Amino acid sequence: MSKFPIKPLLLQIHSVAGLAAALVLAMMGITGAIMSFEDEIQAGLNASLAHVPPGAVAPLAPGELVARLQADPDGGKVAAITLSRDPSAAVRIRFARGEDGARPSSVFVDPRDGHVLGTPRGEAFFATVRRLHRWLLLPGDGNGAGRQITGAAVLGLVVLLITGLVLRWPRRAGSAALWLKPQLGLSGRGLHRSLHTVIGTWLLPVYLVMALTGLSYSYGWYKDGLTWLLAPASPPMQMSSPKAPRDGRSESRPEPQPVALDLVWATVLREAGDRFSTVQLTLPAGAGTAVRVRSWLHDANDGARDEFRVDGVSGRLLAAERYADKTPGERALARILDIHRGSILGLPGQIVFMMAGALMPLFAVTGVLLYVSRRRLRRPRQAPSIQLVPGE
Repeated sequence: MSKFPIKPLLLQIHSVAGLAAALVLAMMGITGAIMSFEDEIQAGLNASLAHVPPGAVAPLAPGELVARLQADPDGGKVAAITLSRDPSAAVRIRFARGEDGARPSSVFVDPRDGHVLGTPRGEAFFATVRRLHRWLLLPGDGNGAGRQITGAAVLGLVVLLITGLVLRWPRRAGSAALWLKPQLGLSGRGLHRSLHTVIGTWLLPVYLVMALTGLSYSYGWYKDGLTWLLAPASPPMQMSSPKAPRDGRSESRPEPQPVALDLVWATVLREAGDRFSTVQLTLPAGAGTAVRVRSWLHDANDGARDEFRVDGVSGRLLAAERYADKTPGERALARILDIHRGSILGLPGQIVFMMAGALMPLFAVTGVLLYVSRRRLRRPRQAPSIQLVPGE
């Protein structure tokens, strides 16, 4: 009895998944590579705006700073404030979306007098690249069809990685050298196959990490499963929301209460102490009162941060998640974006992940070429037609 032809079946699955997801994966790879050093690029572009000259004037309290900005009738509603321990660093203000759904550009502000220094360069470009990477610029953003398409493409990438590894698995241990060494002296189909398979083998672990972390941004069930696996005993911090009326009568939404930022800031300084380098305060949307606080630690070069929830009316601490108290699984969940883009490994990791993203179109092109050439090889050859010369 002949063995079940598993490899031809896997090759068919690999080809179909590759053709279906090639264009989307190539686009996601390029945009991901562009965003690999977004923070460093924006820091270089905005070096002159992000810092203020030294002076003897003390910085304004966050509440006074926001009040001066909101006094401008043409200014948007402040949504987030990023402050630094560095006295020469400007404060970055991000605004909420307007009635038309558009979000105004953020601004750098002088912390001493609330003077607007300017709009960050490159912000609109990277915002567009991010929307293209996550949602293909389709309407609805995270609630539209783009999120489902990119999620399906990443699932297809997992299928490609698994089937590709099985198809490439060496029959003999001694063939590993040929398995990992590209044959650059070949041409045509041979070169395409060598580039596709050998480089894909080298980058397989990187693409697998990208896929398994990226799926958490596409599917809620996957994120819940990842949380259950890595941190089953840690319920996520919840933002406060207004309670529904007990008598069941429909009421209009309550008016949002003013946020006492100075009380919030006092709580942040008490809880974070002298451990932070940068703090971001995200103000509540709608009628909520909880302010989300992210505090990046100054003694950690790996992007570690503490998180707090502070009541914006009373300044009371609602919840706290300190990085030092987290389990390894909780730390992985907290830094899943850093894992996704390789920055958790420092500069070498960022470079490797950037190159992997930039090479994604190579697999799309070589995969299509291999599929077309394979179809041609399988096409039955026609018998040459014989034309008789008159008189023969």
